[in-house]
Amino acid sequence: MSHSKTVKITEPPHARSRADGLTHPDFVSAASARAQTKQEAVLILLRQPRGATIAAIIKATGWQKHSVRGFLSAVVRKKLRLTLVSEKAGEERIYRVEEDSKPQRVKRKISARPAASP
Repeated sequence: MSHSKTVKITEPPHARSRADGLTHPDFVSAASARAQTKQEAVLILLRQPRGATIAAIIKATGWQKHSVRGFLSAVVRKKLRLTLVSEKAGEERIYRVEEDSKPQRVKRKISARPAASP
């Protein structure tokens, strides 16, 4: 005689946090989802008139120092093409994005090589 397994229905782990009052909306628009990213958090800090230090960005994102510097170089300067200003204030360096700089879309390079023949 074979025994069939009984399937126990349990509550998913995230359901408990909803019971505590920490709810997340079922539908999140693309604009509000973008505002919750670490990239947007860093850009908000950099757009402040006083700017932000690497320590402030580390605290906001949880990244390491070298990751913050890489982000500033690769994403802010190269990908988004924003003008990043760096000023030394005492012992710390303060970074900020100039107000007149706007993000520009970068066109990807298309290869000039012809398609491979079959």
